[in-house]
Amino acid sequence: MRIWLTGYRSYELNIFKDSDPKVEVIKNTLKECLIQQMADGLDWVLVGGQLGIEQWGLEAVTELKNDYPELKSALMQPYQEFEKNWRADKQSKFQALKAAVSFSASVSQTPYNNPQQLRNWQNFMLTHTEGALLVYDPEYEGKAKYAYSAIKKFQETHDYTLTLVDMDWLETSARDFFERKNENDLQ
Repeated sequence: MRIWLTGYRSYELNIFKDSDPKVEVIKNTLKECLIQQMADGLDWVLVGGQLGIEQWGLEAVTELKNDYPELKSALMQPYQEFEKNWRADKQSKFQALKAAVSFSASVSQTPYNNPQQLRNWQNFMLTHTEGALLVYDPEYEGKAKYAYSAIKKFQETHDYTLTLVDMDWLETSARDFFERKNENDLQ
């Protein structure tokens, strides 16, 4: 089973450094979701490489590979030179993630030139996965609303699962995560 992992960009969550404690919570939440889905047959996680949920998701998959070597990841960029306009440190991180995945390619073989490339990429992600893990809350719109809308429309005519991690889920995960962390620190 393959899933498309996507969601908010880092700035949409007011996260501007990887050292922000929210990143640790998000990655932990994603790991828990992925472990559950591996029990149901998950073996591939596909992402587009955006800053935020997609990159933290790749980091989570890479960390899970230590205990689950059968788990594979694919970085499917919407177009060539996807990270070209990012700061140098963000480009370096992207290249490191790209080197760590099981497979990497661009859906469009040209650099960005029109929005159709993004629609084609979304269609690729939908037709090459059996479900999605989406960190998104319809009450707090962001760029992930485009993926959410595409998934909902696709579900009208296809058997396609959606695991939606919303703000309530993230808050509960954060509480549980920090309770466990505090208990471990006391021991």
